[in-house]
Order: sequence, then C-alpha cells, then structure tokens
Amino acid sequence: MTGPAYRFGIEEEFFLADAATRGTPQRGVRGFHAAAKALLPAAERELLQSQIEIATPPATDLAEARAGLAALRRGLAEIGRAHGILVFGAGTHPGAAWDAQAPTDGTRYHGILDAVRMIGRRTLVSGMHVHVEVARPDDRVDLMNRLLPFLPALLALSVSSPFWQGRDTGLCGYRLSVFGEMPRTGLPDLFASQAEFERYVAVMTRAGAIEDASFLWWHLRPSIRYPTLELRIADSCTRVDDAVAIAGLYRCLVRAAERRPELNAGLDGVARAVIRENLWRAQRDGIRAALIDAEAGRAVPFGEALEAVLALVAEDAAALGCGQALDEARRIARDGTSADHQRAAHAAARGDGGDAADEAGIVAVVDALARETEGRDRPA
Repeated sequence: MTGPAYRFGIEEEFFLADAATRGTPQRGVRGFHAAAKALLPAAERELLQSQIEIATPPATDLAEARAGLAALRRGLAEIGRAHGILVFGAGTHPGAAWDAQAPTDGTRYHGILDAVRMIGRRTLVSGMHVHVEVARPDDRVDLMNRLLPFLPALLALSVSSPFWQGRDTGLCGYRLSVFGEMPRTGLPDLFASQAEFERYVAVMTRAGAIEDASFLWWHLRPSIRYPTLELRIADSCTRVDDAVAIAGLYRCLVRAAERRPELNAGLDGVARAVIRENLWRAQRDGIRAALIDAEAGRAVPFGEALEAVLALVAEDAAALGCGQALDEARRIARDGTSADHQRAAHAAARGDGGDAADEAGIVAVVDALARETEGRDRPA
C-alpha cells in the first residue's frame, strides 16, 4: 500500500462483576488485577477498581486487530473465572450502584477525584477509544472539526448502556448522560486553527485548570501521546465484531477527511447545534434514530444516514482493506446493537413479575454480556 498507512489502535474499557451476585465485586478484585497485569501486559487499571482496560498495539489490518482483541477478552474471562469475577463490555454496568464503587489507587486517579469530587465516583461508565494515525499531525484540529458530523452515526452503532442502577433508562446510550457530568466532555468547540487550539490548552494549563491536554475528555480529540486523532464517542462494545466495525469505519472516515479537504469545511454554530441534536437522537434511539440532514433540512432514518456515510468512504475502505467493517456496520443496523440485545435478554428473563423479576432480568443481562464479551455466543 502506498501513502499513509493510517495505523490504528483500539482501547476497550470493561466492567467487573461478582460472579455470584452480578453486582460490584467485593472479593477477588486485587487478585484479579494482579493476575491480569502479570499475564496480560496490555491490561491496565481504570478510574474505579471495578473496571479494567485493554489496548491493541498499532495495526494496519482489521483481522489482526480483531484477533488481538478476542485473545485479550478470552484471557480476561479466564482470569475472572479464577477469581469469581465476570468481565463484560457495556457503556454502563446494568445493576451496580455507583456509591458502592472504590477508586483505584494512583496519583492521576486521586487527582481526578479530588478535582471532580462526587461526579468522579458516579462515573461508572466504560467506553471504547480508537486512535488513528494521520498523515499530517498538525492538521488534526482541522480534521477534528470536519469529522464531528459523523459522531452520531458512530455512537448509534455502539450504544450499549440502556440500564443504570438496575433500571431501564429508556435510552440506548445512557453512558453519555453520566459522563457528561464530568467537565470538558462532549463536543469540542470549533477551533479555527491548530494555533488556536494550542492557545486554549496553554491558557488552561497555565491557569491550573488541567495538567495537559489529556484532561480534555471530548468525544474526539488530538492525542498528546501519539500522532493520532482519538475517537472517544463510542460505548464499550459487547461484541468484538462491533468494536472492530466501528474502528474500521472511523479509520476510513479519517482517510476520507484527509483525502477530501473540502469535506465538512467551514462548519459553523448551526452545524454544531445540529450535531448535538443528532447525538441526542442517537443516544436515545440508537439505530432507530432519525438523524437530521442539515443540508436537506429533514430527518432521515438511521439506515439511510448510514448508507450515505458508507458510500462516502467506499474508496477509502477499498484502499485500507476495511470492506468487512462496512458490512459489519450494516449488520449492526440490521440485527441490533448491544442495547437491543440487552433489553431482549432482560425481557425474556423478567417475564411479568415484580421486583424479583426485575432482579432476575438484570442478572440475565450481566450473564449475556459476559458471554458475548468473551465470544462464547459467536465464533471466535
């Protein structure tokens, strides 16, 4: 392949649940984390002790990335079984109580909690982040601006957080509501240039508001560690194929934006406001959302909006070998998201009962999430 390789990496945050109660683990967590770090160097701690993160090395091949993620997921599941813990990917823990969580020891984590206080303890959410290396790192702010209109579609494909504190929220992606309590989250502002963005970061760091740009927890941001543009909008994906599909589609969108500098150029306040509305629609309804086409001045079904995105990146998918990712995105739109599957599992287990049935439904959801995360419900 000639030209930029658009190397990418995927970071996934997972929840831990007690295998007996399906709630927050009360025992075995320290042993689990110690074993995970010893056996899986790619595993890292997260803000709360009931979470863990894995990451792939930079890759150029989707099949390679999928194999790596699948192996890491199976490894975590095996370690969990030895410690009485279930591991699963979802944007929110369906049944755990936020005030029962213990923070992870570490200077950065304690610093965050000192700064955001109770909000940090409430942030019982997990996401997926995708890094894509760009050809010209100094252009990342421009790319960030121009990729914002695609965030609602990527969110809709990923939604996996319909439950919170044992209740159905009515939303497909409740994670964004919880995480939105944190400062410096959500859509980035429309910065006119790289220099303007750097001036903003300088003001914030000099004022002591942030230590560095890694404390900007936007849906999309330039990485300070790598020459990448980091996607952060997605819920943690339950199925590995969903994660790889979203990563592959985002990779194609980055290439398309670099290849076509006129794409979404000159976004204004109206465009940003429409993007915010579409994010809400995707958060609420997932793949059943009607997204607003700002140019046409009408709302279109998600399937139609998705097909327009896939047509836009068809050339890029061919160049990058990401055609399978586009097919998988269509499969999600056809067969349902994790949020859809969670609600189906809950309904099947709950039946027509009362509080006990509600609890049985949440147990069934956690069990299904753990099976699907490990890959026991689909070919590895």
